[in-house]
Amino acid sequence: MRRYTDKTNAQAKSYHTDRFYQVPQTPKAAVDSDEIFAADYKSLSAKFDIKDAYIEIGQLVVIIDPKDNKEVMTHLRDKCGYTFLSEMSAMDYLAKDGEYEIFYQLLAMKKRKRMRVKCRLKEEHAIESLYDVYKSADWAEREMFDMLGVKVNNHPYMKRILMPEDWEGHPLLKTYPLVGDEAGQWYEIDKIFGKEYRDVVGPENRDTKRIDPKDTKNFARIGHEVGYGEKPVSKPDHAYDEFQEEGGVPLITRFTKENQKTLKERK
Repeated sequence: MRRYTDKTNAQAKSYHTDRFYQVPQTPKAAVDSDEIFAADYKSLSAKFDIKDAYIEIGQLVVIIDPKDNKEVMTHLRDKCGYTFLSEMSAMDYLAKDGEYEIFYQLLAMKKRKRMRVKCRLKEEHAIESLYDVYKSADWAEREMFDMLGVKVNNHPYMKRILMPEDWEGHPLLKTYPLVGDEAGQWYEIDKIFGKEYRDVVGPENRDTKRIDPKDTKNFARIGHEVGYGEKPVSKPDHAYDEFQEEGGVPLITRFTKENQKTLKERK
């Protein structure tokens, strides 16, 4: 909750600063303020159309045309020494702009410099795979497709990597419900028991706040396969309050409900 501020003479104040929270921006520096980044940018801009470039938090950020992504990354690897692709993914701006923002995080180990390459991709378009340039793009591109639905051309095995192959939708899209859609709610029930058991078991409860292992009305297959609403029989009641398996873990004190402490306030 925002802290209360006096709204006297609110109309006389700037509208957007009075009514809406403005996210603070990190400062951006000119590319020529760093000699190494300036040379990298000069090498890159001589061959490709660079939409924008700046230094932010000690790294060079370059915004390119998505159709040039593979050629740009090959140039950065071979000519500028950025030999390690440490991370890549996408962000969902579909509702606002109808686009994804795709980013590549690069490291030049010999120069000890980092660079972030970004581009905007229309929802109906596809991006070229970097599998032939950086092998670390293999699983990252599959995850980007799986979680966000970004289409990748010429990937050797463009399949889902986290969700089941028959899963509907892409869970990291902003339009995807936090507790899963209807297909997700029934997925495990249909796979494990069959659709005819929907009325017997009930829908999967995807409440992210709380899980009760003894609740057989809202959770499926907890501890033991029992009928809807029946008492779990796989463990005695006190076993649900223990946080380690039988025998514990070597060199680690067994943690139970009795020896836990709840802090009244943060230290």
